[in-house]
Amino acid sequence: GSWQVVESHHLEKSYAFEDFATALAFTNRVGELAESLNHHPDFELGWGRVKLTIWSHDAKGLTESDFIWAAKADALL
Repeated sequence: GSWQVVESHHLEKSYAFEDFATALAFTNRVGELAESLNHHPDFELGWGRVKLTIWSHDAKGLTESDFIWAAKADALL
């Protein structure tokens, strides 16, 4: 799937994985990215799936940095 703009406020994407361990490993890599950029998504983690939601809290919506962050998260696959 691709990133979706939701209500002109945030970006959201769901990823599918083979199992829980692979989904968790991706979640941990995204967590390290978030810490390095000081820009943190909401995570939804389940068996074989991860959903990320990101927006700029200070701006109360989307900024260019959110789209850059999304591309960096995709690169961690």
